[in-house]
Amino acid sequence: MSDKIVRAITSDGAVMASAITARNLVEQARQLHTTLPTATAALGRSLMAASLMGNQLKGEGDSLTLQIRGGGPLGGITCVSDAGGNVRGYVQNPHLHLMEKYQGKLDVGTAVGTDGTLTVIKDLGLKEPYVGSVPLVSGEIAEDVTAYFAVSEQFPTACALGVLVERDQSVAAAGGYLIQLLPGADDETIDRVEAGVRALGNVTPHLQKGMTPEELITAALSGFQVEFLDESPVEYRCNCNRNRYQRALLSLPADDLEEMSREPEGAELKCQFCGKTYRFSQGELRGLLAARRQAERGR
Repeated sequence: MSDKIVRAITSDGAVMASAITARNLVEQARQLHTTLPTATAALGRSLMAASLMGNQLKGEGDSLTLQIRGGGPLGGITCVSDAGGNVRGYVQNPHLHLMEKYQGKLDVGTAVGTDGTLTVIKDLGLKEPYVGSVPLVSGEIAEDVTAYFAVSEQFPTACALGVLVERDQSVAAAGGYLIQLLPGADDETIDRVEAGVRALGNVTPHLQKGMTPEELITAALSGFQVEFLDESPVEYRCNCNRNRYQRALLSLPADDLEEMSREPEGAELKCQFCGKTYRFSQGELRGLLAARRQAERGR
């Protein structure tokens, strides 16, 4: 099944929903970062959350960054999505040993921790980005995303995310949904959404059986007539390039850049999202330093 996000609305206009299948992008992240199972599940859930949230952005150049800092042994998780839901991310400790609640059930919550925050940064092309942050509820990611929408954006939301990891550590299935009540939704609507979500239960067994995003939404909103709006292919996509790292070097304090330019072997910069390495020779660094100083003199 290809990775995609599907969006829908109930015929009465009271509920919006989006669902994702993302086995391929989560597996690519696993391979890029050589994550072990607990980190694979935590990073995979975070990538899908960022993708679903990024897909809600309006502007073509908009982006969304999801940061999770829970104080657990996994360390921090950072994911960045564009407005299409294409996403990239990393976890600080990808090689954390296996953590399970019980045999076969990964303990993502303990690995992430709850002594910290979930932060969402939306770059909408304005002077300053929008930043919203909430305390972590469980470290299980989906519950924390639900809390973020309720507290920071005042959108009653149901979120479910699942990653199934095989015994060989590869990703067998990954997916989830976001269901959001629109302004004016009454108590009956809320009751019907809650009943549908309870009846569907954990999404991972359904994903294992091949349930599609359309079927996830239909099942979660079983008490409604659903109209599907659109679908978007999504992928793990890193937009790093040499020019970006050159600009990053130019933004360093002149003293730091000068110190780097003294190294005969130059400098090697590695992208945290995809692992690609960019090398700058001593001559290139000296050229950047000269350009930096010339620009400062011209101010």
